[in-house]
Amino acid sequence: MSEQTTARLLITCPDRPGIVSAVSSFFYNHGANITSLDQYATAPEQGTYFMRLEFQTPHLNVSRQVLPSTFQDAVANRYEMQWSLNFAADRKKMAILVSKHDHALLELLWRWSRQALHCDIHSVISNHPDLAEEVQRFGVPFYHVPFSAAERPAAEEKVQGLLQGADLVVLARFMQILSADFVAPWTHRMINIHHSFLPAFVGANPYQQAYDKGVKLIGATAHYVTADLDQGPIIEQSVQRVSHRHDVDSLRALGQEMERQALARAVRWHLEDRVLVHANKTIVFD
Repeated sequence: MSEQTTARLLITCPDRPGIVSAVSSFFYNHGANITSLDQYATAPEQGTYFMRLEFQTPHLNVSRQVLPSTFQDAVANRYEMQWSLNFAADRKKMAILVSKHDHALLELLWRWSRQALHCDIHSVISNHPDLAEEVQRFGVPFYHVPFSAAERPAAEEKVQGLLQGADLVVLARFMQILSADFVAPWTHRMINIHHSFLPAFVGANPYQQAYDKGVKLIGATAHYVTADLDQGPIIEQSVQRVSHRHDVDSLRALGQEMERQALARAVRWHLEDRVLVHANKTIVFD
């Protein structure tokens, strides 16, 4: 489907009969062609209902500006919907925060350069200068903002300023703990990759922890960032079976591969409006 003609609707509401009929009839009556519809309800009756709908816009009989208010009055009010409507042509702007590890960052930049992530790269910001040349090779702006205990508030303020205009912030192994005030404006718009299979092995050096425990599975977790460290809604996880033959270095190599893949999938799903957050969980229409 062309980005220029595709729109996406996300809905969360109390479940009751008639929702699918009301939504599909609305778009039919306004000249839209529905090309994809995914739905989920938490219970057979009286649960919470979720929908992701894609439709084509060339023959709409109302303008993009009028469509949201028309949908609100005709359908959303009746079913007490929380909803969002996005047009694929309005490409999201993604900013990336990174430290010294380059694997997650380069995976995102490579996919973006191959048109596999439909977004514009707003900027890459790092607390170290090491990756400047790699980033600039992709034609992406790179900013170095040092962090230290004494400079942290000023550094966060500067980074927050650099992020203005971004729609999504991705922490691609950004090895700094961000304050609650910094995170607050980015609710469900900031994604982190955690180098372990959360909720296990929270904190520093997870591969050493995994090795010391003799685990048989390791993993990586992509999640939305909240003020509670590593406790945000999980979007995607990868897992790999390991054995006593794996040392810390081989565990780390496997882990980094999973980090790259899990983060890239989570970012793509967010960019394509495939993720709904409910309480501390996600519904992912992948």
